[in-house]
Amino acid sequence: MLTSFSTINSSPPLIGQTLLAAGLIGDDQLRIVLHEQTRKLRPLGQLCVELGFITETMLRDALSKRFGRQAVELAGAGTVVDPAALVLVPEALARHHTVLPLSFDEPAATLTVAMANPQDLIALDALAAHCGTGLHLRPALAAESEIREAIDRHYGYRLAIDDILQELETSSVPAMNETGHPLTRLVDALLVDAVKTAASDIHFEPEAGFLRIRYRVDGILHQVRALHLNHWPAMAVRLKVMAGLNIAETRAPQDGRVTITVAGRPVDFRVSSLPTLHGENIVLRILDYRRGIVPLDRIGFDVARLAAIERMLAYPEGLTLVTGPTGSGKTTTLYAMLDHLDDETVNIMTLEDPVEYPMARVRQTAVSEAAKIGFATGIRALLRQDPDIILVGEIRDSETAEMAIRAAMTGHRVFATLHTNSAIGSIARLLDLGIRPALLADNLRGVIAQRLVRRLCLDCRYLAPATAGECLRLGLHDEGGGNGLILAHAGACPNCAGRGYRGRLPIFEVLNMDETLNELVATGAPPAEIACVARMREGYLGLSDDGRQKALEGSTSPEELFRILGPLPPPAKPTQSTRETQ
Repeated sequence: MLTSFSTINSSPPLIGQTLLAAGLIGDDQLRIVLHEQTRKLRPLGQLCVELGFITETMLRDALSKRFGRQAVELAGAGTVVDPAALVLVPEALARHHTVLPLSFDEPAATLTVAMANPQDLIALDALAAHCGTGLHLRPALAAESEIREAIDRHYGYRLAIDDILQELETSSVPAMNETGHPLTRLVDALLVDAVKTAASDIHFEPEAGFLRIRYRVDGILHQVRALHLNHWPAMAVRLKVMAGLNIAETRAPQDGRVTITVAGRPVDFRVSSLPTLHGENIVLRILDYRRGIVPLDRIGFDVARLAAIERMLAYPEGLTLVTGPTGSGKTTTLYAMLDHLDDETVNIMTLEDPVEYPMARVRQTAVSEAAKIGFATGIRALLRQDPDIILVGEIRDSETAEMAIRAAMTGHRVFATLHTNSAIGSIARLLDLGIRPALLADNLRGVIAQRLVRRLCLDCRYLAPATAGECLRLGLHDEGGGNGLILAHAGACPNCAGRGYRGRLPIFEVLNMDETLNELVATGAPPAEIACVARMREGYLGLSDDGRQKALEGSTSPEELFRILGPLPPPAKPTQSTRETQ
């Protein structure tokens, strides 16, 4: 049963009032449970559960709001436990105080533990005494019965990846329906490891005789494990059950989604299965809510580009575009702009494929073929919902482009993504989709093009004089061959897992439209002339200029910049436009 979150001596009516205010019990039920408490001297919350007035889950969720503590679901696949946390708390201590260690954040020295009573000072003191005063304890709420079941499920089983693989090779494997199957634990351990590694995707790729497992970290795939192919069917079933996919269907693509608690926080996994020659290929996209919404001033814009974007956002209507290939951070930038504009006075609505990160107050809708909601039809529906700001996940066709322009014309601020290689190229792309030049010029407020490059690890990067080849590829061959130029390069150390890079940083180009640029667009000026005038009037710089600056200041390496952008043109120099010289 669930232990109450207070004792008899700490004002039980407060808990009763909490349940009453939440609508979980009525006045009559509160009087009954208070009467029972005077007879049995039992915690009020426990009595509410025993009398059948509420469930353990209802009590847990209500009290999590009152105490400001995270509520976790330990039953089923709702939570994946960090093996590093289990090592810190012995099984005897966990059973005696009914606590379950969930995650251990080593840099912050924080241990998250699931407790039925987060104000149980005796349990907290016992944990602190065992773990040491240098460790910070962060209680999370869970049902007592679920904690006991989770203790039985996790203690006594090896949860580290290497230990599980050794168990698979050296011992008999229990039936799949038994608790603690090593392949089930292996999948859970891989999910934890990928989240802690800050991977964006997990790839399970069956080959002729083995299963390859790769993580995408900082945009690059790295192989982390290779397993015998015999293990893959059971692992695939585990992943498909978690994502709500049809385990009997192996010959058709399937898509699913699951939110579980990993490393002590909710993480969303977008799951895609695809039949291949050697079996189902499954890829999990990791959407970590903690890293989802980034403030606009922390995205990575310099002062000039941030000021240009703030000018775009100041318009009461019009279309703003963010362009770049898949995985270039467009969604992060769009969410940052929506977060900057979000307040009680505006109605923000989005149409996405799919919705990646939930935002408070923002009405988010996913494109759905089954519900016959496409981008074009979705925009029509959104316009009937009295929006002030509209986000369109992607402009893919002429109908969607036309609807986005129409929404911008009718007094709405519209944000959208477009797949082009540059900000200037977005204008030509929209014209190719059938938008009239004059109409585009009247409604386009600005375009942001971006890429993501890996950031050099500060612990192992090293400096070296630039070679003639590097200067040539950086577009600096006309600057004296780069004589005396020093560039930073990737090293290798344990802090970056020997990769030489830790994290990514964006490079941008920002095109802010004004009357002169609008006139050029309306009269069909070529992209080169638009870029020339933008450099002269707005200080417009391309992706290569921002990337070159990042390499020169040592934030990234020239090799990484070449990988993303290829050889760079010489630095842009403002010149008079053809029309002005005429």
